[in-house]
Amino acid sequence: MSEQESQQALPPLLVNMQYVKDQSFEAPNAPAIFTDMQTTAPEIGIKVNVQANPVQDSLFEVSLLLNVEAKLGDKTAFILELVYGGLFTLNVPEEHVQPMLLIECPRILFPFARAIVAETTQNGGFPPLMLQPLDFVSLYRQRMEQQGPVGTA
Repeated sequence: MSEQESQQALPPLLVNMQYVKDQSFEAPNAPAIFTDMQTTAPEIGIKVNVQANPVQDSLFEVSLLLNVEAKLGDKTAFILELVYGGLFTLNVPEEHVQPMLLIECPRILFPFARAIVAETTQNGGFPPLMLQPLDFVSLYRQRMEQQGPVGTA
């Protein structure tokens, strides 16, 4: 069997493993913040980033970085930071590697990261924070627009 035929026999994307790479949660104004929250809902800011790095040959680490900050006026209710990673093997043509790494892989990771965020906020004494689904295609397009056309000086 040729190398091309053996590549075609493999699935285009394999999830080798998923893991919490880094996680932190703090509620710096507890317990007073819980009293304040009985009358006012916090404003919640969410930052999302995706990183992809080669490990070896067709093996890549993809990390979904979530930073959540809840505030009541000028008081911080909680800060949650999560880096949820996965190891993925890609068997696709070179031109498809970047979209797979920055769209499909984080799409696979997101439901697991979302559950960790909900459980962590609940364990921190707050209502579980249910993140809405993310549009990784739009995030990818924004990233490509910021980088500009390839090959320009």
